[in-house]
Amino acid sequence: MKTIRIPIGAVGFAEDKDAARVLRLKRLLPALAAGDRVVLDFGGVQFATQSFIHALVGEAVKRYGEMVLDRIEFKNCSRQLKSVIELVVDYSISGFPERGAASKTE
Repeated sequence: MKTIRIPIGAVGFAEDKDAARVLRLKRLLPALAAGDRVVLDFGGVQFATQSFIHALVGEAVKRYGEMVLDRIEFKNCSRQLKSVIELVVDYSISGFPERGAASKTE
């Protein structure tokens, strides 16, 4: 199992999507390609931008599908952080509806 510590930005806020991209390309995707389980350790991070989380895990979810979530553990997540991760994972799996398409709530 590989552990990737998520860098803490100013006042516990992870927002550097370029840093997230580097983690994805250099650590997360290679570990997943090798068949490893990965722990994303958010210790000390209270909040993250949607773009940070998307840059970190969006491609992995799109590439490997929902089953990749069995191999990624999100550790030390605040309630707010869990909410952002769930949002990004959901739209990475299902995508967004086409413009002009009827939504399920209409």
